[in-house]
Amino acid sequence: MKALIVDDERLARNELRRMLKNFPDIEIVGEAGNADEAQRHILRLCPDLIFLDIQMPGGDGFQLLERLDDVPPVIFTTAFDKYALKAFEVSALDYLQKPIAPERLAAAIAKVSARSSQTVSAASIRNAVAADRQIFVRDGDRCWFVTVKNIALMESEGNYTRLHFDGSRPLLRRSLADLQTRLDPGIFFRANRKQIINLKFVESIAPWPNEGYLVKLRGGFQIEMSRRQAQKFQAITSL
Repeated sequence: MKALIVDDERLARNELRRMLKNFPDIEIVGEAGNADEAQRHILRLCPDLIFLDIQMPGGDGFQLLERLDDVPPVIFTTAFDKYALKAFEVSALDYLQKPIAPERLAAAIAKVSARSSQTVSAASIRNAVAADRQIFVRDGDRCWFVTVKNIALMESEGNYTRLHFDGSRPLLRRSLADLQTRLDPGIFFRANRKQIINLKFVESIAPWPNEGYLVKLRGGFQIEMSRRQAQKFQAITSL
């Protein structure tokens, strides 16, 4: 698993690097001392995990995550305990307070491993909702009975998801992450943090900044695919 260490203190980065030597499954692919440098490394290296400090020059750790289209799993590492609640609100895997105790680091790494296992398990049930199945959707006083494969686009709106099909755009009271675990990955693809596209609706794909893609769907939708997801897209759709 490729990991990036983000901390403005060189000694803190060195200490964490030393501690991570005890975990052979973690490969440290880079370090960053501020938010701007971290963003460049994330776009270039596509890490599977980020060890992220909070208070840094050029923007704190939370501001860094807001800049990203695709956020890798995060373990916060900080000298302060006051940010713990906010850290879990942004779905951090763990929150380690400095000086980091070896047993707490081990527990955090175990969560990473568990998450990876859950991802594999989720993949086995994605076909639970078949593409030809019709689903009932209600938004306010309007109702639809739509075939899953006719949904062109799904967009995250907080804990809800906006569906786009046949000119309609109802709000479904389920999160995008939850829906993704139940969709056929051969048809639906997570283009970025906010959107899942139906590959059967793709009209064209063009290069986009930072080695991403601009995907045009039938219906006039234009979707920016992040670099990280562009690499995954190529891997699953190329011969």
